Amino acid sequence: MQTLQEKPIEKMELFRPFRIGDIVEGQVIGIGRSSVYLNLGPQGTGIIFGREFKEEKEQLKGVKVGDSVAAKIVEIENEEGYVELSLREAGRELTWEKLKEQKATEGLLKVKVVGANKGGLLADVFGVQAFLPVSQLSQEHYPKVEDGDASKILTALQAFMGEELEVEIFDLDPKEGKIILSERSKERRKLKEVLSQYKSGDVIDGEVTGVVDFGAFIKFGPKEQEIEGLIHISEIDWQIIDNPSLFLKIGDKLKAQIIDISNGRASLSLKVLKEDPWKETAKKYKKGDIVEGRVTKLNPFGTFVEIEPKIQGLCHISEFKTRKAMEDALQVGVTNKFEILEINPEEHRMSLKIALQVSGKVPESKETTPAPEEKPAE
Repeated sequence: MQTLQEKPIEKMELFRPFRIGDIVEGQVIGIGRSSVYLNLGPQGTGIIFGREFKEEKEQLKGVKVGDSVAAKIVEIENEEGYVELSLREAGRELTWEKLKEQKATEGLLKVKVVGANKGGLLADVFGVQAFLPVSQLSQEHYPKVEDGDASKILTALQAFMGEELEVEIFDLDPKEGKIILSERSKERRKLKEVLSQYKSGDVIDGEVTGVVDFGAFIKFGPKEQEIEGLIHISEIDWQIIDNPSLFLKIGDKLKAQIIDISNGRASLSLKVLKEDPWKETAKKYKKGDIVEGRVTKLNPFGTFVEIEPKIQGLCHISEFKTRKAMEDALQVGVTNKFEILEINPEEHRMSLKIALQVSGKVPESKETTPAPEEKPAE
């Protein structure tokens, strides 16, 4: 082992005493078989040895006398008078400081995709594993899988293995060791610039680029500035829709209206360009009317009933004692008579209950006082 240099003699009060957890930088002054010595100036000599040396042996392999090394203090003074240091802990702390700085500056960095799961992609950032959720992928890379099939989404994500993506740090938690990435920063800046040319209410010509279980993606704008907007499932048509792929296909060309521009995103609507079928309902129907309707869907909160094309009402579960009672009284596809309890065309809402006098099926609804038993005539 090389001889250690003598420490310079200076007034200690000029320096803040070391504390456990401090990150210090020292010059390598000696290298042993399983130890490295650092000159920490007036406050002593540091040593990296034992487990700390073994765990970072590969990293220390190229270190030579005169090199500067940053390490974390794990013990102020051991039995031999050295300041015990950890290279591994210092590296981790310095890495997280670098990550915090990267996030604060909103800087972009390139990462290599090293893994994928149903929720997103895994990447390595400064030696720390990071996660890029599906929701933070750019519109170009978002897996536009019909029906939201999880296995198809995973297959689409696995295609990114080994690729480099430009991302920013969206969120991080050093205590939990978590880093969340986003690929949408660059896209958001571009979208913000392009979307400044549009306003809510504008009608655009677009093309369907993807259909998913919650709606459809539409690209629009000049070819050199094409951007994507989303038509939510509730904005496709005035009727209740369960499967957008039955109404829209990739490649469909259509007109849509911008109904909102916020957070660098454009929300579009098809139904606002169609005649609102609810406009005439106030003239046709009123509270107390008996109407005929076909059951279209049973939900935990009630039953949807089609009164006429694109006009559906709800027979709430509260009109029944149990869900089983509702299912016994109503079946999908079957037409029944209903009484209108409330109608609100502005909110596109109609509340119903089974018209007991004509349905022949009495649901277990509200508790009633039983009629007194008839006594046989004497």
